[in-house]
Parts: sequence; structure tokens; C-alpha cells
Amino acid sequence: MQRVPFEILYRELHRVLIAIGLAEERAALVARLFAENQRDGVHSHGLNRFPRFVSDIQAKRIDIKASPERVGGLGGLEQWDGKMGIGVWNAKVCMGRAIELARGQGIACVGLRNTNHWMRAGAYGLQAAEEGCIGICWTNTIPLMPPWGSAEARIGNNPLAIAVPRKDGPMLLDMAMSQYSNGKLEVLRRQGGELPTAGGYDGEGNLTRSPGAILDSRRPLPIGYWKGSALAVMLDAVAALVSGGRASHQIGREGAECAVSQVFLAINAAALGGQDELNTVANAIVDDLHAAVPILEAEGVRYPGEGMLRTRRESLAAGVLVDEEQFAALRAM
Repeated sequence: MQRVPFEILYRELHRVLIAIGLAEERAALVARLFAENQRDGVHSHGLNRFPRFVSDIQAKRIDIKASPERVGGLGGLEQWDGKMGIGVWNAKVCMGRAIELARGQGIACVGLRNTNHWMRAGAYGLQAAEEGCIGICWTNTIPLMPPWGSAEARIGNNPLAIAVPRKDGPMLLDMAMSQYSNGKLEVLRRQGGELPTAGGYDGEGNLTRSPGAILDSRRPLPIGYWKGSALAVMLDAVAALVSGGRASHQIGREGAECAVSQVFLAINAAALGGQDELNTVANAIVDDLHAAVPILEAEGVRYPGEGMLRTRRESLAAGVLVDEEQFAALRAM
């Protein structure tokens, strides 16, 4: 691994996006989100995913000129159609709309259909938190994981993000429905690493720590075993119903992860007790976690998102960690 200044990474991503036809505003947004994912240590959806994103554009699976459109709604609930546009752009617009509605109504929900991969779920939770709102969002995916009791991939690994605003840094949960996300498995396989604990089954049905074996078998362990499996199913159902879009089993028939369904919730909690009260409550929770006696003395107890913020500070001070081969491939694009 090597370190690269954030702005250099951003400029290289932006250069490629302009070259393949994105308009300036969209190229700037997409480049910044990919760079921020890498900056925050989410390498699975930074440089690791960028070549695939470029290929999807070149193969015309993504319409780079499409804009999401509101197609229905009632009060604080709206449905939008992404028109197979850029997933990152569509998600930013729809979380922005949820925030706008929540400012006037307290809480809002936007369902988005016919959109593409949004890369990192947490980006849109953080978008809400930066605007003083609690943000909750999730997406469905192609079938990537067996339902509990089967070895056949039938359910999506539907990522969920929850963000809580806080003056000293937001609290952020960003998780897949498997013990380790597919992106994490891809990065570890590329690096030749092993998982710290068993994350799924190999082709013979044995629990394994090998990321490659899990990717090949398509049998990752759901979080909480049967509970994670059930949660994945329910997130898929709600996303399809709220957006009026496709469920995972329908997306899987397309042969590629496209036309997915997503949900964006924004809660203007500060409207009830004020921003100071919200910050006081969040800080009290963080302080109580930090007061817990750690099992390992060298490691304290962290709140969700604390590790990300630490990585971000390191990246901005010393440079963003990148895989040498991936960065060289980017510069050669």
C-alpha cells in the first residue's frame, strides 16, 4: 500500500470521469464520493470498485445523462424513478429530498427505483447527519446470500446505514447483511489475506476464513445467522414496496446488479428538543461506551463510526492509503 494526497486521488478520478463523458457537476460529485470512500478506509467501494463503475458506463448499463424524477407521493412519503442513471448521483438527490421534506414535516421517506449501485451506504447517512438529521437508508441487491436453511443464493446482501449527527463527529452504522461484505471479501482476496473469524462456507460446506472460498461458494454467513437472513428479506420487501421497484429475485433475472430499489429516511430530531439537546444525548451515549472496561487494554471501546473518523484524520494528514496496482491502473486510464 502507498499513501496519496486526497486532492491528487480526487483529480485522477475526476479526469477519468470527464474523459468518459460525465458532465462537470456529476463528475465532481462522483469523483469526490469515490475519493472519500477511500479516504475513510472503505477500500471496497473506493478504487476497488471504480473500474467496474467505468465499465458499466462504457457498456451503456448506466445512463450518465439521466436525472431521477418524482413519480408519486403523499405528504412526507415520495416515490422517485432513477431512470437507470448514475447510482451515486440518484442517491444523493433522493437523500437530499428526504432532508428537505424532513425540515418541514419532521420526518420523511423517499423510495427510489430503477437506479444503480450507490457504492457506499454510509455516504448518504452522513449526508443527512451533516444537515443535522438522523439518516437511515438501505438498498436491495442481486441475490448474493442463501436464506437460512438453504445453500442456494436467493436473498440480497442488502446494506443498511444509520447515522446520528453529533458535533464532535457523527455516529455511523454501515453494514451488509453478511458477517463480511462482498466488497471486503474482494479486497482481502486481492491482498491474499484471511478473515479474523469464519465468514462463510467453502464449496464443501465447511466454515472458512478464506475470502476467496466464500466468494466462490456464494455462501457468506448472515449476521446473527437466521436473524440476519430474515432482516435481509424484510429490507428487500420494504425497499420494493416503498419504491414501487424490483425485489432481489427480480433483479437477479437481469444477470447484473441494476434497477435496484432503495429507501432514504431523514428524521429532523433537532426540531423536537433542539440541536444542543440532540448533541447532549449522543455525547452521553458515547461517553458511557468509552467508560466501559476494554477486554484488550491496548484497544478502547469504540462507538459506531469512530474508527472511520480516525482513519479519515490519518488520511488527510498523511495521505490516503491506496493499493499500488489499483492506483497505477487509475493513472493509466
